[in-house]
Amino acid sequence: MIGMDILQPVVALLAWTMVMWVWMYATRIPAMLKAGLDAKGMVGSTGASLRAQLPDTVSWKADNYNHLHEAPTLFYAVAIVLAIIGQGDGLNTVLAWAYVILRVLHSLVQATVNRVALRFALFALSSLALMALILHAGVAVFHAHG
Repeated sequence: MIGMDILQPVVALLAWTMVMWVWMYATRIPAMLKAGLDAKGMVGSTGASLRAQLPDTVSWKADNYNHLHEAPTLFYAVAIVLAIIGQGDGLNTVLAWAYVILRVLHSLVQATVNRVALRFALFALSSLALMALILHAGVAVFHAHG
């Protein structure tokens, strides 16, 4: 189908988000047990309240999992728009893969060494790829109907 190639990086980022979910709980649950925290007795607790009781390296995974529900929502929306209008191939697919690769690298940095300058550089580059996708969608949508 024309313009549907962009759905591959969409599914890849969705799958990566689930990898981060598994990694988050694979580190959080043992850390909670080690800290003597009993989830059954917790009422109304949030991830933020756990932060003070768990090592930073554990919280970094949860932070990243949350980040994968922020800017990537724009990515999913623009990718679907581009696929629907038949513009989800070629350069737009390359940009989408660049976005996904940069977000995966951002996750790996945040979840391991968490160097803010490096994280920011990866985030900024991914944001530029996202902006280009949004620009391409805007030009296509408004040109077609303008």
